[in-house]
Amino acid sequence: MDTDMIKTTATGQQSIAPTRFSIFWQKVKKGKTSYLFVGPFLLLFAVFTIIPIVLSIVLSFSYFNMLQWPKWVGIANYIRLFLDDDIFLLAVKNTLIFAAITGPISYFACFLFAWLINELRPKLRAILTLLFYAPSISGNAFMIWKIMFDGDMHGYANGFLLYWGIINEPVQWWVDKEFMMPLVIVVTLWMSLGTSFLVFIAGLQGVDGRLYEAGAIDGIRNRWQELWYITLPSMQGYLMFGAILSITGSFAAAGQITALVGYPSTDYAVHTIMQHLQDYGNIRFEMGYASTIAVVLFFTMVIAQQIVQRLLKKIGQ
Repeated sequence: MDTDMIKTTATGQQSIAPTRFSIFWQKVKKGKTSYLFVGPFLLLFAVFTIIPIVLSIVLSFSYFNMLQWPKWVGIANYIRLFLDDDIFLLAVKNTLIFAAITGPISYFACFLFAWLINELRPKLRAILTLLFYAPSISGNAFMIWKIMFDGDMHGYANGFLLYWGIINEPVQWWVDKEFMMPLVIVVTLWMSLGTSFLVFIAGLQGVDGRLYEAGAIDGIRNRWQELWYITLPSMQGYLMFGAILSITGSFAAAGQITALVGYPSTDYAVHTIMQHLQDYGNIRFEMGYASTIAVVLFFTMVIAQQIVQRLLKKIGQ
């Protein structure tokens, strides 16, 4: 038979043993209502996530200019990317520096502020949550930094420094490569209290208060022990979700950087992998090469996520 296997019992009689497929099909029929509810999401997830990822991987082995049919080139794009594209290697260095600073600091800052605010009264907590979250939902609010560090004497930073005689001429903050990266990092951190911040507050609100009472009986004596042995282990899912958002935001940074320093930045001082991808995908229309960059960036974020996931599993041990 196709779905079942015939086996002989100890008494010599034959019986039908269900195969994995038949067991799976039985589970599907048993939970068909649940699958119907999940079906629309799975369809959208496949269309807008799984299929694009698969297509990007396939196109990364081709030359595709969006006018002609893709031409298979094998690993030529990857060889060009790592051995012949000096700008990409510079973008990798900039992205790793940017992500290594903004990712962890943003992540811990989101949790720290959420933890402190969670201890306040509900009304005060709501007000402070809005104040901290406001920059991330205010569109181009980060452009206020563009004005503050404007390159002429009317910029607030230059005006202050000139007034007090600290400098003799205006500093080109967004052009001088000595200042661009630090300023971009500061602006990114200022904008970082977004979704992760709200997720952590929700996670803290969801911790069962009875766990703290049980912990006090078991020997927990201070707030730090409560945090390590009770609060953080109870928020594993929220912590992982916040980590994914931080990793994605730090490795895929581009829009805010381009708005602040322009494109390309001076000597590509703050050029990131995502900007490199947008250059070849949106400007040069070399979609095969852009897909190669996207694949490398995707697997880099996957590796970072796996590392963070393993670290989070050690919480509370």
